[in-house]
Amino acid sequence: MHTFLTTLLLSGGLAVAAPAAAAADGFASGTTGGVAGPTVAVDTTDELLDAIDTVGPLVIQVSGTIAITSKQGVRPGKTIVGVGANPTITGGGFDFYRSSNVIVRNLTFVDAEDDAINIGQQSHHIWIDHNTFVRPVDGSVDIVRGADFVTVSWNHFAGTDKSMLLGHSDGASSTDVGHLRVTIHHNWFDGSRQRHPRVRFGEPVHVYNNLFEGNELYGVASTMNAGVVVEANTFTAVPHPCYSTSGYADSGPGRLVQRGNVFTGSGGCEAGGAVVEPRTYYAYTLDPVSLVPALVRAGAGAGRT
Repeated sequence: MHTFLTTLLLSGGLAVAAPAAAAADGFASGTTGGVAGPTVAVDTTDELLDAIDTVGPLVIQVSGTIAITSKQGVRPGKTIVGVGANPTITGGGFDFYRSSNVIVRNLTFVDAEDDAINIGQQSHHIWIDHNTFVRPVDGSVDIVRGADFVTVSWNHFAGTDKSMLLGHSDGASSTDVGHLRVTIHHNWFDGSRQRHPRVRFGEPVHVYNNLFEGNELYGVASTMNAGVVVEANTFTAVPHPCYSTSGYADSGPGRLVQRGNVFTGSGGCEAGGAVVEPRTYYAYTLDPVSLVPALVRAGAGAGRT
């Protein structure tokens, strides 16, 4: 559950507070990152790459604009947090291969030549919070190959194409069934096209209190017997808020429970089947769906922590 700043913003006559997340919640609960280790400040490519490849816990404070290439591996026990004015990673992204206990916060990822963040190969307890994603060539945040216990919260997907993929292929049941447990909350899918998320096999995937606006292709797709709970989100100008029982593209059908969502100028949410309830794993409190647009616009993205 999140806490709030004391500064209030006015929206539609209502006092709305911008959020300040104090600790990982949802499936990433218990993730502490590098808090047990020292703090290092980085503002060059070599410094950043050395820091994320360091063995042991470390808090990495990123400032300025740092150019990297491809997807660079992040070892366990790291907090990678932007500080100062507009900390930015450009040209590349972060890769998690059998990594764990990592926090990525308050960064803008621009023009990644592949994925901006790829969480794979049994990585677990990863918290992606308060970042902004702009123009990655492939995914903004992909969670694949047996990854587990991940929370993606308060991020701004600004006109991205493939925002979030859970489960990399229809043939990955042996690695992904029983994994890919992901919480996705208070994100702003702002003119982004698809995969918010697209899910194969994962259950439960919990999508709540997000703002979907002008998503050209679709909002959420549950496929290949995935189990997704979609609740208390707002969808505006989204032609297909949800796919599930009909499958999507070449992928077979999934299961999806939807409740308490608001649809404005949008199609219906295709739902069906039973899904394991997220409350089986963690407690959470929903924000009133009427406040979601103002809360998310005020709080999502880099620079809003």
